[in-house]
Amino acid sequence: MARQDFARPDFGYTPRENPCAQCGKPISRPDWVEHGEGRTSYLWNCRACNYRFEAIAIYDDEQLTPLAA
Repeated sequence: MARQDFARPDFGYTPRENPCAQCGKPISRPDWVEHGEGRTSYLWNCRACNYRFEAIAIYDDEQLTPLAA
């Protein structure tokens, strides 16, 4: 099984004010961040409509900025 590292508050960039996938209201920060090989997953929970969804940032082997989120 592959080892996964989990986000720490000092890890670096964390997306902020992501719009809810259902109602569009901004969500201040993700509830959960999980780092894996070549990707970072974010779990979002909208307090306005109670919708939960996941967004995944996929990284190119040669860069550290996400290709998608």
